[in-house]
Amino acid sequence: MSSRKGQRDAARVVREQLARERRRRRTIWVSAAAVVVLVIAGVAGWAIWSSQRSDTFTTPPGANADGTGIVTGRGPVTVDVYEDFLCPACNQFEQTSGATLTQLATENKATVVYHPVAYLNRFSTTEYSSRSSAASGCAAAGGKFREYASALFAKQPPEGSAGLDNDELIDIGVGVGLDRGSFAGCVKDGTYRTWTEHVTDEASRSNVTSTPTILVNGQPLEDRSPQGLSAAVAAAGK
Repeated sequence: MSSRKGQRDAARVVREQLARERRRRRTIWVSAAAVVVLVIAGVAGWAIWSSQRSDTFTTPPGANADGTGIVTGRGPVTVDVYEDFLCPACNQFEQTSGATLTQLATENKATVVYHPVAYLNRFSTTEYSSRSSAASGCAAAGGKFREYASALFAKQPPEGSAGLDNDELIDIGVGVGLDRGSFAGCVKDGTYRTWTEHVTDEASRSNVTSTPTILVNGQPLEDRSPQGLSAAVAAAGK
C-alpha cells in the first residue's frame, strides 16, 4: 500500500514539475514576443518620424530639386559649396574666392550650389548657425541670397558669442535690398528653420564633415584660391 502511495506521490511531483516547466516556457515566449513587438513598433515609429521629419520642410525659391542648396548659374560644371555662416574658414574662403564663384555662375561656366549648413550651433549661445542659415533662405525668397550671404560673412560674429540677433539679421537684409516687412516676417517666424535642418542632415549623410567643403563635379577642391577654383572648373568642363 505504502509503495503504491509513494509511486502516486512521485508521479504527482513529476506532473507538477512538468506543469511548472510549461508555465516557465510560456512566460519566456510571451516575453520574447513582447520584446519583438516593441522592437518592431520602435523601428516603425522611427521610420515614420524620420520620413515625416525629412518630408516636412519648407524649401526657399531657388533651391535645387532635393532642397539641399540654393542654385546660381547654369554652367556645365557643378560646384557645391558647404558653408556655415559662423565658420571663420568659410569667411576666409568667401573673401578670397567668393567673387570668383559669382563670376563663374554669372558667365554660366558653373552651376554653383550653396549649402548653408548649421554645424556650429554649439559655438553660439543662440543657435546662430541655424538662425543665419534660415535667414539666408528668406533672402533667397527675396532673390538676394548671394548678396545676403556675402554681407553675413562681412559681419560675422566671433565663435562662442550669441551671434547677431534677429533684428541685426533683418537690418543686413534690408541693407542688400530686401523688403523689410516680408523679410522681417520670414526671419522672425523661422520660416526656413526646417529647411536648414534638412540641408544640415543631408550634408552629414553625404559625409561632409567640415566647412568649408568645396566639391567640383563631386571631387574635393584642394586649391581654394581663385586661380585654383577657376582651373578646377575649367578642367572639369573639358
